[in-house]
Formats: sequence, C-alpha cells, structure tokens
Amino acid sequence: MAITLTVNGQTHTVDVEPDTPLLWVLRDTLGLTGTKFGCGIAACGACTVHLDGRAVRTCTLPVSAVEGMPITTIEGLAQDGRLHEVQQAWIDHQVPQCGYCQSGMIMAVSALLARRPDPSDEQIDATITNICRCGTFVRVRRAIHAVAEGGNEEERHA
Repeated sequence: MAITLTVNGQTHTVDVEPDTPLLWVLRDTLGLTGTKFGCGIAACGACTVHLDGRAVRTCTLPVSAVEGMPITTIEGLAQDGRLHEVQQAWIDHQVPQCGYCQSGMIMAVSALLARRPDPSDEQIDATITNICRCGTFVRVRRAIHAVAEGGNEEERHA
C-alpha cells in the first residue's frame, strides 16, 4: 500500500503494509538509522521522533496512523548546518556514554523544551521517561537546565 510521509521536510511515498511500525519505515525503507530499536514495546524511548512537534515512540506506531503528519527524526533536528541547542548541550555536558539511546532522549528533551522552556525537575522526571542503560540521567538533567538557562557552555563562556 502506498503511504505518503513528510519526514524532515521531505515528502516520501513508501510501499509498505499499513501496520508496519513507523520505526522500520524510517530505518529500513528511508535509511534514517538515527532512530533506534530498543525494546519493541514503546517503553524505552530509543525510537522517539517528533510527530507534529510531539515526542512519540515509533516501534509500535503503525505507519498508516501518521500519514500526512510532519515527522522529524534526529537527522532533521539540526537546521542550516547548526546543531539544535539540545544536541549542543549533549556535547557540552558529555551526556552520552555508549550513545545508543541518545537520539531518542534528545528528541524527547527537545519536544519538552519546545513546550516548557524552563522545566522543573519534577516536569523533567514526568516527561522524560526514556531509559538510558548507562545511567547518564544526572548529565541529562544538567544539559536540560543549561538549555533552559539560555544556551550552552560555549556561548556562555564566549
């Protein structure tokens, strides 16, 4: 079945079964491998992308449910050759260790900050439910607060 998707501002028509999870269409059909498979039950968040600006988990989301909606993956987060502020904060605060879950974490955090530019720790805990097996949650929180305070370390020390 032909399904039309708008991913990172580009329109794609894919010929897949309508119940195919969006994750596999992004990775296997479109070649956007920044979105990761983690658990397959929408629990870990490694597969998080933005759907019309909201953070959603794609491993259980049928592609037919998102036709015509704007989708942003980690590959589309940076604009005009410049990293998104959350991506830069991840570098500045050395958030990732293995890095596997980080694209999903960055997508969840950037969606949160778009809605709540200065979230409390309680709001972060309630919203960012992605799982990081390396346990870098302290650095995640530090990076979130740095963005909320108005920029990354490089900009503050310039």
